Order: sequence, then C-alpha cells, then structure tokens
Amino acid sequence: MERLIIGEVLKPQGIRGELKIKTYTDAPEDVKAFGTVYIDGKAYKILSFRADGKGAAYLGLRGIPDRNAAELFRGKKLEGEREDAPELEEGRYYIVDMIGLSCESEAGEFLGTLTDVQQLSSDVYTLEKEGKKILFPVVNGVVRKVDMAARKLIVDKKKFDEIAVY
Repeated sequence: MERLIIGEVLKPQGIRGELKIKTYTDAPEDVKAFGTVYIDGKAYKILSFRADGKGAAYLGLRGIPDRNAAELFRGKKLEGEREDAPELEEGRYYIVDMIGLSCESEAGEFLGTLTDVQQLSSDVYTLEKEGKKILFPVVNGVVRKVDMAARKLIVDKKKFDEIAVY
C-alpha cells in the first residue's frame, strides 16, 4: 500500500493525549476521512477530530492515552493510505504525484525537474537543473498546464523568468 504524508504533529494538546497537527491537505477535515493514520509506520485509529479554523487540527488517536505519550510524537509526520485519500477535483494533484515532473516552457525548453513543493501562502516549487536549485512561487498564471500523462509541468517562460530565484 502506498502512503501519502497528510500532516505533521506540532505538539501535544491538553492532558488526554490529543495531538495538535498541521495538515497538508486542502481542508483539515480531509485528515478525518482517512480513519487511520500512520506515524513511524505504526497504525493509529482516529478516535476524535476537530479543526480550529486557522489551519490546525486536533486528533485523538487510539494508543496515545496522555500528554506524556503524546509528547513523543512532536515533529513526526502523519501518513494515510492512498486508497483512503479523498478524490481531487479536476486540476488538483497530490504533491507526491507531481514530484519528478519535467518543467518546461511552452516552447519545450527544459527548465528543470520538480523536486519539492512548499506550501506557503502560495505554493513554492523547487526545480533542480544541473545540480542547481531554482525556486518559483505558483502565482499569476506562471503554470500554464500540468500534463500528468506526459509527466510535464508547462510554464509561461516570461513570467517564470520574472519570478524565479536561482
């Protein structure tokens, strides 16, 4: 089974073993849909879930009974089974599926290979070309097309050149 990273434990919350997490999903509630999460390869059934409306969520997991136990999970990644992941709407992709795409201009010029996506106020893509990193925010129509079948990310070269950081 393939797993997706769906969040990260920020800290324990309260005395009952609840975890405050940063979600990597479009909506924090998507984490609840998984039913079971994996931390360090071990399965934990979700017993309780709530979102704070500010991007954080709180999970109660079977097997984490108190704050002391929860403290051991600080900074750990949460994974979910890919088959439990919510269906994405047209034009949306899981980051794990985008890593490795060839980034090219509309004219076919190779600009680099997508190696990382940072989720900030707008996503920031990291490309690698000839051992060098190139970062660019995904804003103002810079990405023209994502072709998953051809494994290509097509960008507007003029806009890319204006915003890319080499």
